[in-house]
Amino acid sequence: MGSTDARQPRADERRTIEKASSAAEVPPRMTEQSTAAHAGRIREQGYTVLERAIDAQAVAAIRDALLRVERSQGLGYAKTRFEGLNTVRINNLLVHDELFWQVPLQPQVLAIAEALLDRELLLSSLCSLTLGPGQTAQPMHEDTQQIPLPRPHPPLSINAIWALSDFTADNGATRIVPGSHRFDHAPEYGRAYDSVAVLVPAGSIVVFDSALWHAGGANTTSERRWALSCYYCAGWMRQQENLQLGIPRDVAARFPRRLQELCGYSVYRGQWGHIDNRDPIELLGRERARPMVWEASDRKAARESGAEGAAGAG
Repeated sequence: MGSTDARQPRADERRTIEKASSAAEVPPRMTEQSTAAHAGRIREQGYTVLERAIDAQAVAAIRDALLRVERSQGLGYAKTRFEGLNTVRINNLLVHDELFWQVPLQPQVLAIAEALLDRELLLSSLCSLTLGPGQTAQPMHEDTQQIPLPRPHPPLSINAIWALSDFTADNGATRIVPGSHRFDHAPEYGRAYDSVAVLVPAGSIVVFDSALWHAGGANTTSERRWALSCYYCAGWMRQQENLQLGIPRDVAARFPRRLQELCGYSVYRGQWGHIDNRDPIELLGRERARPMVWEASDRKAARESGAEGAAGAG
């Protein structure tokens, strides 16, 4: 598997990706309005687009980092038709380069995902999707069809596809069936469906409800189509990648706290995910953010009892 020590970026690379993570900053009130508008489009159509959310320097830095990891780890094309026999997928990206740490924290995308799920959501996976020349079209699918819940259902997970190349009809732009997240069934695997290509310039991010029917297109060009998939899920769901085991603890200890929480070093609603009544983030040397739910209940009862006693004494 090679080394799992996350490479530390040069100062200029760090500035580039940090700038990308806060790209297109707007006043807080406008941010809330924009977030609500994008979340509304996802609820209605199943997807939305943040056009040119990431600047050209950041796009180039991420592509360079992906190529560096691919070469240093000796990675090649995927082994299954679904993943793409001419596609390079690099999983568990957070262990490979600190440049990737800011991707799940991109403020516009994270705000939209939190609006549709909740703030206690998790990062389910982060991987590259580099389509090589000759990659055929992926079968139409949706990402929740293995979960035994009737459709349609509330959003369970949100996918953000970072376009690191221009997405064109010829190079494998993601194809979607708008509104299909509201269908009462999943697509039949291997069957052809009418769909539309999401054509966006490099630096754009396509955010969608993962119940939306979608697929990677065919790359009939002589160039690679570069992309990332940053996939969030509800805080009570099992993550697609086991990030607590896949990321060495000494690497996770260097993450920003919000990224640690997204990776699962947190307790959902003060109940799910604790370790012997302790918050997993304490394993990384942090203090817990709040008590367990049963501790909170006792504290509330004690406060109410104290308040009643004070009122009686008065």
